[in-house]
Amino acid sequence: MADNDSVLAAARAWRGERLALATVVSTWGSAPRPRGSHMLVHEDGRFEGSVSGGCVETDILQTAAEVIAGAPAVVKTYGVADPAAWEVGLPCGGEISVLVQPVSAKGFPPELFGAIDAARAKGESFDVGTDLATGHSAQGPGAFLNRYDPPRRLLIIGAVQIAQTLAGLARELGILIHVIDPRGRFLTAERFPGVMLDDRWPDEAVTALQPDPATAVVTLSHDPKIDDAALLAALRFPTGYVAALGSRRSHAARLERLAAAGVAPADLTRIEGPAGLAIGAIGPAEIALSIAAAMVRKFHAQA
Repeated sequence: MADNDSVLAAARAWRGERLALATVVSTWGSAPRPRGSHMLVHEDGRFEGSVSGGCVETDILQTAAEVIAGAPAVVKTYGVADPAAWEVGLPCGGEISVLVQPVSAKGFPPELFGAIDAARAKGESFDVGTDLATGHSAQGPGAFLNRYDPPRRLLIIGAVQIAQTLAGLARELGILIHVIDPRGRFLTAERFPGVMLDDRWPDEAVTALQPDPATAVVTLSHDPKIDDAALLAALRFPTGYVAALGSRRSHAARLERLAAAGVAPADLTRIEGPAGLAIGAIGPAEIALSIAAAMVRKFHAQA
C-alpha cells in the first residue's frame, strides 16, 4: 500500500477547490514510488504527495495545471531511456506511468475522498477502480485498482523513556500512536506531546482499540502485570505486529507465564522478543529505532 495519508488530509483541507490528482499506475525496475502513490495538485500550484520523489514532479505540475484548466485526463510514462531523462525522467533506471486526472465527476469524484476517510475510520479498506482510457474513477473494480487500507497504529504499553523516542519515530512515519500506562505519573502530555494517552489497564485499553493487521502492540514497561495483560489482549486479535522488550531470559519466562495463562503455542510465536531488529542497539534511542524498523518490516511483509 502506498502512503497517501498526507494527500487524503490535503483533500479534506482543499475540499471544493479545483484540483488534479496524479497517480502512479504502473512501475518497472527501481521505480522510486510504488503503484498507487498520489500527488494532489491545487489550482494555485500547491501540491501534496509525490509520484517519483522529485524526478518528474515539475512535469506533473504542468500537466496537472492543464488538466485543471480543462484538458482531458492523461497517462504519462517516464523512464531513463527518454531523450530528456535527465530533465524529466528517472535517472535511477526505473520506469513509471502516471495518470493525471481532474478531481471532478468526470475524473476522480471528490466524494470518493470522503468515502475513503469513512471506511478507514472504521478500520476497513476501500477500493477505487479507474478506467485508464477515460480517466474516470469509482468505488469498486477497474482496469487500475487502488486499495486504501486503514491507517497504521502503534499501541505502546509503558510510558517509559524508550517509548518517548519510539512515539516520535512513529509520528514521523505517519503512524497513529496510543501510549497506554495506568501509572499517571509516567503518562503526561509533557513527556508525550501530540499523541493519544490512555490510562486504562492495558488489557482493557487494547481490547477497546481492537488491533487489526495494520496495528502494532509493543510492550515496554518491564512490569509483567502491565505487559502480560497487554500481550494477552493483543493476541486475541489479528494484531499485525506484537513485540515485547526484554532479554532472552526474561522473554522465555514471559512465554511460560503466557502459556500457563492459556495462550496457544502458535500465538506465542507471534510475539517478537526481544523486540526490535538486531542492530547492536545501545541506549533508549537506538533501541526505539530497532523496534520501529522491525515494525515497518512486519507491516511491509503483510502488504
